[in-house]
Amino acid sequence: MELRQLSYFVTVAEELHFGRAAERLHIVQSAVSQQVQWLERELGADLFDRSPRHVRLTGAGERLLPEARAVLAAAERARAAVRERASLRLGTSTGLGEYLDRVLGALAVLAPDTAVQLISASTHDRLEQVADGRLDAAFVRSLEPAPGVRILPLWKDSLVAALPATHPLAREAELAIAELAGLRLCITARRNNPALVDLVVGACHSVGFEPLPGPVSGSLQDTLATIGAGSIPMWTVVYAAQARVLASPRVAFRPFRAPGLALPIGLAVRRATPPAALEVLLKALPALPTSNDHES
Repeated sequence: MELRQLSYFVTVAEELHFGRAAERLHIVQSAVSQQVQWLERELGADLFDRSPRHVRLTGAGERLLPEARAVLAAAERARAAVRERASLRLGTSTGLGEYLDRVLGALAVLAPDTAVQLISASTHDRLEQVADGRLDAAFVRSLEPAPGVRILPLWKDSLVAALPATHPLAREAELAIAELAGLRLCITARRNNPALVDLVVGACHSVGFEPLPGPVSGSLQDTLATIGAGSIPMWTVVYAAQARVLASPRVAFRPFRAPGLALPIGLAVRRATPPAALEVLLKALPALPTSNDHES
């Protein structure tokens, strides 16, 4: 007795028509009839009462039907128990916003059976985990090479200034870095995001001032709340994609005057033996914005 024979038998029993059963199984009718006949010979009993006008289950067929369904269900459970579900361990960075949503949406279409696990960690830890295989890939805001890792450039992520909505500069459509010289800069410690800190502090130096240090909060939400309080004029930078989903009546987000500030976004992957799940991730990426879309 074969599972295929039981499957054909159940299908005919549900359709009570050999032709319709064959259409449902996407095979020719003669193959269905042959397999059911072989099953009947093996069991020593007719399972269907066949006539030119109808097909009906015999008593033996009625008794076999629930048992056949149970066997087929058990076989499927056995297959599922040993079937390894594909997984993708992806390191993420703050402020990816809509870009990460679009990647996950594309993955859901391209590989609906792939389980995506998002891991948040510092840039250093993300690169280390990609190199040793704990992560399959990771988004990073730097294209600098790292041991055991190669960086695939993706796009550039613009930065905007966040300052008190009551400050006179908030009335400007865009800001020059030099205009912020009198405000205190609230920015994370360099060890947490060296690429960001170097970019912002370097931009200040390039126009001739050392940014005044402001308080460093534990989260962006706390930083924006401090800036919005307005007791001391302060500013910070926020990724443009992140600013689009943030809303605060006490904080104004303003783009920088050309050429602006932008950080490159890359995908860190392991140099040796890239994981199989990486292929579908790379297919999900071309729909993202190109670097030219976010340089202004």
